Amino acid sequence: MQVQLKVNGKSVSVDCPPNTLLVQAIRENLRLTGTHVGCDTAQCGACTVIMNGRSIKSCNVLAAQAEGADITTIEGLAAADGSMHPMQAAFKDCHGLQCGYCTTGMVMSAVDLCTRHPHASESEIREQLEGNICRCTGYQNIVKAVHQGAAAMAHDKAAIAYGA
Repeated sequence: MQVQLKVNGKSVSVDCPPNTLLVQAIRENLRLTGTHVGCDTAQCGACTVIMNGRSIKSCNVLAAQAEGADITTIEGLAAADGSMHPMQAAFKDCHGLQCGYCTTGMVMSAVDLCTRHPHASESEIREQLEGNICRCTGYQNIVKAVHQGAAAMAHDKAAIAYGA
């Protein structure tokens, strides 16, 4: 079947079987491998992307269910000139990663969180990122990165438009 999507601002057509997960279509068909497969059960958040303005776990959605959707992956967050999105920069600056496997999903969830709740408290950040599992960092620097990223996003309103 053919699935029409808008991925990172570009219209694409994905030819895939009806049972193809969105994460598979993104990684295997579109070769956007920044979206990771962690648990395959929507528990870890490594596969998080933004679909129609909200973060979702792409291992829990069929590609066919995303027909016509606007998808942003980690590759679509950076500006056209290649400079990092403020949240990506904050994760780098605050050392909000170690092995990096969960990082792309964390960043995508954090961007969505800060777009909807730009002044989230530490407890709200921890609660909202509960669906993203990191086995390395202990979350302290992740929370610090989300605070810094939120402040940077507030100063750079274009960053709220993903990939700006």
